[in-house]
Amino acid sequence: SDNPIYHLFFNIAFKISDKVSFVTPGRFLFNAGKTPKEWNNKILNDKHFKVIRYEKDSSKIFPNVDIKGGVAITFRDNLQEFTKIGVFSSYPMLGMIASKVKSFTNFEPLSDIIFSQNKFKLNFLFRDFPDYKSIVGSSGTEKRLTTSIFEQLNLFRDYSDNKTDVRILGLINNVRIFKFLANKYIESHENLEKFKVLLPFSNGSGDLGEVLSSPVVAEPFTGYTQSFISFGAFETLFEAKAIHKYLHSRFARALLGVLKVTQHNSKEVWQFIPLQDFTAESDINWSNSISEIDQQLYKKYQLSEEEIAFIEENVQAMV
Repeated sequence: SDNPIYHLFFNIAFKISDKVSFVTPGRFLFNAGKTPKEWNNKILNDKHFKVIRYEKDSSKIFPNVDIKGGVAITFRDNLQEFTKIGVFSSYPMLGMIASKVKSFTNFEPLSDIIFSQNKFKLNFLFRDFPDYKSIVGSSGTEKRLTTSIFEQLNLFRDYSDNKTDVRILGLINNVRIFKFLANKYIESHENLEKFKVLLPFSNGSGDLGEVLSSPVVAEPFTGYTQSFISFGAFETLFEAKAIHKYLHSRFARALLGVLKVTQHNSKEVWQFIPLQDFTAESDINWSNSISEIDQQLYKKYQLSEEEIAFIEENVQAMV
């Protein structure tokens, strides 16, 4: 998990030469990875910079080497102007769709309602279990419910008769499992007491149109470990079921493919998916089937027949 340094070579090269070409990891083209976001945005909006070739499968450039996010061969000419990249996609049609949707009136990204894992109240935890201070990560300061927490702490129970306990979704040996925990050990959270949808933080490989790994509608007082992210803080079950359908739609998962080029489902990769009104008053009828919801979304965002065909052909259906 070392920080990248290749962007520093770009910066130096731009200062000493009018013409610069590099072969580097391609994650920065999707504003992903660990290169600084400010630098990513500067490059993506540089009219002197263009991509000569992008290969998602890095082995086509470097045999037997797996570089997550692919490889980019780029060129910058300080004496020429090209069309700025803006939104990069290895699929030009997808880039066009994303630009059209993002320019839609009152666009807000779905990432605005994505939340990360629950956290411990460490003072309460260590008061009752002082030995845990030597087990919890970062020398006893790690508050997050980490992926391995079920196996690290003998604190979680399989069953509960106490209505105030929190039900926590986590993993043991990569298998989903719910455990129960006393509410006093958990910090308040934006959606702990609300309806929401839970989704694994890692899913698939980043291929366009791949299915999501079984999103879960979760009731109030359901928490989750670092292995998951959540969508929404809803007052009603209807809204949670609506966004559950939205995540299944071809429309949403096509736009997810703009920035999701690895297995990670981090908040940042959902920025091109428009937030919807998930109530019964929405302009989308969430009671319809997923395929019918897709048709409503295509119409709402005025997608052309060619754009619709691209999504239908490249994005797998989810039932």
